[in-house]
Amino acid sequence: MLGSFLHSALYYLVQGMVLGLVVFLFYKGIWKRLASVSAYLLALLLIDGAARGYVLHQFGLKSIEYFYSYWLTDVALTLGAFLLVCAFFSRACAPLEEKMWRFIRLFLVFVFVLVLGISAFSLSRNYGNLFSNFMFEFQQNLYFTCLVLNTLLYILMQHIETADDELNLLVCGIGMQFAGPAASMALKFLLPGSGGFADSLMDFVMPLCTLGMLLTWFYAVSRMPKTARVPASKQLVPVMAAGQNEF
Repeated sequence: MLGSFLHSALYYLVQGMVLGLVVFLFYKGIWKRLASVSAYLLALLLIDGAARGYVLHQFGLKSIEYFYSYWLTDVALTLGAFLLVCAFFSRACAPLEEKMWRFIRLFLVFVFVLVLGISAFSLSRNYGNLFSNFMFEFQQNLYFTCLVLNTLLYILMQHIETADDELNLLVCGIGMQFAGPAASMALKFLLPGSGGFADSLMDFVMPLCTLGMLLTWFYAVSRMPKTARVPASKQLVPVMAAGQNEF
């Protein structure tokens, strides 16, 4: 009883935070600058909030309609997360040479096709109920891929010493969204006997991680200073140039 109450409270808290952040982005007029973030938040609101809620209310938790709608919407949200990470890669590579972004873009396309191929190949061992099996395999594989890509993005940003502090926080936020559920799913596969415990853990970890992401994003877009921090190595350039002009 208490677990069900806490789960419902977390669900409505997350939906309220998503709605509040969407309203904030539109109210401040920064939704165009953060178009990818705005689109992902709207997808969370419409798919996770409205669509799933409607099917659950109409058909019930244990219905086949809710089962398929849940996994279809989960695949859609994971695709949205993958596109969001790609958009973050594009923003991080903006100060770099164009050929660098072209290489990373081709790499991201290759990774997506590879995940799609691996998911389809895994079905060769089980021909029963191909559609639901493919949805499950593809969603799980793409989710772990998003986690790895987001980690690589963060390492890349530290390597190039990006001055975009807002992007740093946005990447850290989506990393929270990926890390918790990925750890719960890994626990479920590593310890087959703990299926019930892992499922119960995911019921709480996923909304908590989403809440952490939303709070980090809200801080990034509302409280971060307008001027980004410039690494010391880059601050020396204009000083040296000014010194040369004096001669």
